[in-house]
Amino acid sequence: MRLDKFLKVSRVIKRRTIANEAADNGRISVNGKIAKPSYEVKVGDIIEIKFGDKISKFEIIKIPEKQVSNMEEIIKII
Repeated sequence: MRLDKFLKVSRVIKRRTIANEAADNGRISVNGKIAKPSYEVKVGDIIEIKFGDKISKFEIIKIPEKQVSNMEEIIKII
């Protein structure tokens, strides 16, 4: 699943366009490297998102088929 879509369906970011813009502006890294919105995420990837002074870091534990209601089922906050 693409990074931008994963961030939307996991409810980390509300809209896919926002996830796309964040990645295009270099604010999202996967496993320590700046990632494009088209990056194919996989279980075990560590994602870091920078929003202003705030940094969110989490590990993917499951790739969902559709939008989830509980983020904790698919990501582990680090």
